[in-house]
Formats: sequence, structure tokens, C-alpha cells
Amino acid sequence: MEQPIPDKHLQLKSLPGVDHILTLAETDDRFAGMPRRLVLESVRRAIDNTRKQILADKPVTISDEAILKQAARFAGQKMKNRLIPLINATGVVLHTNLGRALLCRDALDNIMAVSSAYSNLELNLATGKRGIRYAAIEALICELTGAQAAMAVNNNAGAVLLALNTLAQGRQVIVSRGELVEIGGAFRVPDVMIKSGCILKEVGTTNRTHPPDYVNAISEETGLLLKVHTSNYKIEGFTTSVSLKDLVDIGKSHDIPVMEDLGSGTLIDFSAFGLPSEPPVFEQVASGADVVTFSGDKLLGGPQAGIIVGTKQCLDQIKANPLTRALRIDKMTLAGLEATLKLYRDTRVAVEKIPTLRMLTLSYEQLSRDADVLLSLVTDAVGNQAELALADMTSRPGGGSYPGLTLPTRCLTIRPKTMTVTRLDKKLRAFDPAVMGRIEDDWFIIDPRTLQPGQNKTLANILKKLID
Repeated sequence: MEQPIPDKHLQLKSLPGVDHILTLAETDDRFAGMPRRLVLESVRRAIDNTRKQILADKPVTISDEAILKQAARFAGQKMKNRLIPLINATGVVLHTNLGRALLCRDALDNIMAVSSAYSNLELNLATGKRGIRYAAIEALICELTGAQAAMAVNNNAGAVLLALNTLAQGRQVIVSRGELVEIGGAFRVPDVMIKSGCILKEVGTTNRTHPPDYVNAISEETGLLLKVHTSNYKIEGFTTSVSLKDLVDIGKSHDIPVMEDLGSGTLIDFSAFGLPSEPPVFEQVASGADVVTFSGDKLLGGPQAGIIVGTKQCLDQIKANPLTRALRIDKMTLAGLEATLKLYRDTRVAVEKIPTLRMLTLSYEQLSRDADVLLSLVTDAVGNQAELALADMTSRPGGGSYPGLTLPTRCLTIRPKTMTVTRLDKKLRAFDPAVMGRIEDDWFIIDPRTLQPGQNKTLANILKKLID
């Protein structure tokens, strides 16, 4: 075994040269298939790191192998993808930090087909001339929502920005004070309105807004009446709000367009599955709104997108806005969105095939059976190295959808005997694949609602490696 060299000067002199280590790396299997530039960078970093340790009077072993080992670790870290798949055991279906909606197989297949070949993205095959990229989904969205026209941009914030800029730039937009919401990442509706070039006109109070509040605020400067669905919070108690239908009536009587930002829009009635009813897009369109915007990657269960539906007159103006090009979606998003939307022609098929809908509508009985299977697998894997139990708990929709709603579930609770629960959580996040769960009352919680088919066995094997 090699001993540390005591004298700092001698240690620095004994450091191997970059060329020497690089030559050794050429025949070292740990660097096989790696670009030479990356290997060179990693070797330099390893030698420099060792030099810093020597200067800091830290104990260090100097040898070719020690340097090669460090370099291989640095190079391996560089070769890994930063964006990786992981196992969501949190029970939060639309977890923003974990990528929100999972794409269905139909969407993935269509993305692969369109992305691996040339496509008619902006080509009209009938005429052989340039076409419009929204043609792939516009008719389908109109069919599902009842709107006269439709388009999609990169996300719902972009959809709101584009619509406001088109319909009310330089003019007042009247909105209830109770609807000036903030979404993830400190992104606020008032800020979007300012950036769109319109002038915010607040009416009512935080908890109560009445029709006369809108009427009394209308002037020659008014360009739009805006309603924002508070999809990420709920005010309860002494509250009053103006319905979209009443707002549309006010808009029509004053010849002012009405827009609703639904945020997390849905194309099915969730009340049919025992969940509270969120306003489906087709109902809001039927109420007479000129423009309705909503997300593609929340309750819709598709790729990230901002969908704009409404009257042909308003949509024609929005499509002509130069900002449309800056906010447009790419062919992969269009392919995934089209395939997802097609499933909504049959609600039963949509709930069965779209992961978000399937997870949200899972029954407690099914989750209990899944939890029993998971308990059996983990018990076999870790034996008596952990305390295991099942507990009735709650899942959450997440993603700014269904504020305050909790979904009954049955979870596996784990308390390892070989480490703390916090240590287990850290190890699971560092594993490949990483596992995200939650900690409650000094138990690590695994919610089967958000586990995907086959992941229960994978999870059991991971726990075996970490706990046993």
C-alpha cells in the first residue's frame, strides 16, 4: 500500500504529468468510448484537485492510479445526462418539479414517427404550397371544444401573453382583484399583463366581486374583460364572483371581448369519476367567451403547450401577431399533442390510455390492492431490516390543478433499521434510477398512485440494495 509523501514540496514535484496520465487513459477501460477532449479535461481536473489538496495540507495519496481514478470519476459525471427519468413515489400526479404530465404511448409513438422523418409541418400536401403548422391540430381542438378556431403556443403563460397583446395592447383589461393569481416560480398574472402591453384595471375585492364592479369600470379605454380561473388556490367563506356567462353578457352589452384563462383546462367532466367538477373547456366556450386559454401538460395530460380557442375573428388576429412566431411550438410538441387529443374522442379510452387521467381516477380499492403487492415485494426484499406498514393517506393532483383537493390512497411506510429515514431519502435520490418519495412523522412514504407499471418490482430491488 502506498504511503502519503510527507513533504509538501516533494509531493508537488511527484505529481504525474498530464501527458503521462493521458497516455495511460488511452488503454484504460474506464475511459472507453469517451471523447479525448473530455478525458483530457478530466485528467487536468484530477491533477489540479490533487494539487489543491496538497496545498491545503490535506492527506493525499499520489500515484498514477489515484489520479486515473479521480479522472474517471470526473469524466463519468460529465458523460451522464443531466435530465434523467426517475420514479415518482410522492403521490403528486402533476408534480411540476418532476415534469408534470407523463405522455401516453400514442403520443410517444407519434413523436418518434414525426421526429425521425421529414414531415408536412408547414406544407399543404393538397396544393404543394406552404401550409400552416396549426392545421395539424386546429380542426381536432375545435371538434373537442366547440370553438370556431384554435391554435397552440409553447405554454399557457405564452398563450395569455399573446392573446392579451393582440386584443388589448395599450388599453385597459378589467379583472377581478381575487383572480390576480401567482403561479409557479413567482410568475404572476399582473406581470404577464404588463409585459403584454395592456393596462391592468382591478375591480372588486379579494373575496367578493359583483357584476356592477365590471360595468362601473368600463370606459372608452377598456379593451378586454378578463376572467382568470383560480386553479391553484381556493377562497372559501364569504365570497362572491362573477360567472363567465354573466361576464360575457356584460361584454356583449358593451361590445367588449371577453377572455378566460383556465390555467389547467380539461376536456372531460371529472365529476363522472367521483371527483369535483373542474370547468371543461367546451362548457366555457359554450358560455360565449371570445377567447379561452389552457395548458396542454396539466389536466389535459399532454406535452407542454398553451392552447388558445375562441371565435374566428379573435383567433385570426392572434395568429397574425408577430409574437406568434416567437411563441410557436415545434413539430415534436405538435405530434404529441395531436395524438393525445385524438384519444379524447372517447372518454373511456382517454382515461385508460392517458397516464394523468388514469392516475387521477384510480379508486381507493385498486390502490389498496397495489399497496398489498408492493408491501409483499418490499418485505421479501428487505426482510427484517426495516419496519414496514400500510397506511391510509392522501395523494394530490398537483401542478396548480384542483386546489385543496386530496385523493384517498393507501401507502407503504418504511422506517429502516440500518439508517435514518432522512439518510434513506438522500440515498434514493442519488440512486440510478432516482426515487422521489416523501417523509411524514419519521416514515418514508411510497404512494402507489404515481408508480408506473413494473416500477414496484424495481423499487423493491432498489430498497434491497440500499437497506439490506
